[in-house]
Amino acid sequence: MSISAAAPIAFRVPAVIKRNLTLFALSQSFTGAGMSFTYGFGPLMVLALTGSAELSGITVALVGFSRFLVAYPVGKITDAYGRKPGIIFGLALALVGALVVGVAMSLHNFTLFLAGILVFGMGMNASQQLRVAATDMFPPQHRAQALGYLALGSLSGLVVSPLLISLSQAISAWFGQDPIGLAWYMLPVLIVPGIVLISFVRPDPREIGQNLHLYYPGYVAAERPTERVAFRAMSLLQKPAIRLAVVSNCAANGNMTIVMVLTSLALSECGTSLTGIAIAQMCHSAGMFAFTVPLGRLTDRYGRDAVMFPGVAIALAGAGLVAYTGTYVLVTIGAFLVGIGWAGANVAATALIADHYPTAERGRALGVNDTCAAGVSVLVAILTGWLIKWGGLGAAGLTAILLTAPPLLMLFMTGGTHKAVSAASILPVENAADH
Repeated sequence: MSISAAAPIAFRVPAVIKRNLTLFALSQSFTGAGMSFTYGFGPLMVLALTGSAELSGITVALVGFSRFLVAYPVGKITDAYGRKPGIIFGLALALVGALVVGVAMSLHNFTLFLAGILVFGMGMNASQQLRVAATDMFPPQHRAQALGYLALGSLSGLVVSPLLISLSQAISAWFGQDPIGLAWYMLPVLIVPGIVLISFVRPDPREIGQNLHLYYPGYVAAERPTERVAFRAMSLLQKPAIRLAVVSNCAANGNMTIVMVLTSLALSECGTSLTGIAIAQMCHSAGMFAFTVPLGRLTDRYGRDAVMFPGVAIALAGAGLVAYTGTYVLVTIGAFLVGIGWAGANVAATALIADHYPTAERGRALGVNDTCAAGVSVLVAILTGWLIKWGGLGAAGLTAILLTAPPLLMLFMTGGTHKAVSAASILPVENAADH
């Protein structure tokens, strides 16, 4: 275990790390369309298969549940064996799940559809070890910005979702298939190149993270005592600063989970076409990914709080627009705001947690954070359908707004993570200089 000194004044990213980060971002650009399908069209697929509004949130719930199942175990695997194996395994699993969803829609089989969404979600969430890999390769003073560059890959893939849906609508009659179901058959064509790109990453980011001083001249390491307490998942929630980060991330994810269900249903009620809904979802995804680099820079320069808590507040405002306006433009703007609010909270919370844990534990630490967020997402996704049935879109929207209250109240009561940090011990890991 080691402590780093301050980052070098003249910061330059080594060529091998630029190459790895580029490969990760390109892989994201190929594989990102699938999650957009799940969130954007999942409620409509459920309605097509069951005719039940109560079940409209089940696809989002399954994606959250799959994340709950895999986040920590995959983090443990990648901490032990490297990031690449976990990412490639996840993408391979997602490929299988996409084909199962396509078959389920063709057969009009709801049970098979649920199994396909669960497998696909497990694969895509396992591949989110990409974020851990990005934090591994950079010193703490540039970690959030690295996450921003990684997310640009998802941004470049945003246009794929509407294009696939438009193509699917155009040719579905020829094949006698449901347009949304046919689009799922096309996803493997995107996932396979993503797997190939990841296979070219070397050395493994875990190896880079354990030897940052070899890649960044001036990154000075000082040895710590060798004795170390074993990693415990609950230790994250016992640290006030990390607890704030986890709660903020959970709030942003829960808020966005509801809004992703509401957006497609609200626009469908307005008579919006599938392509129009896909474009609105693209705007939401643009909010999630288009501004991650400046958000990362702000996070690195001004601190994690300066981006994390405003992100939660922006998500609150966006949820109100989606639930209570009822027009295409305002619903789309609201979805965009929820996306950018989630991005701010997620980037800052991820960077803060990565700051507190060394490379050998970072996969599990971020896995715990993802597991908590997934648990919240599952609960609210299941609730959303019933809220819509009994209270309309407004009731679900109010719940999305209320979900953002806890971190903002905690901010008011504690003064933020900086004061929480000063009041509690910080693990003296690789990034101690960042605080």
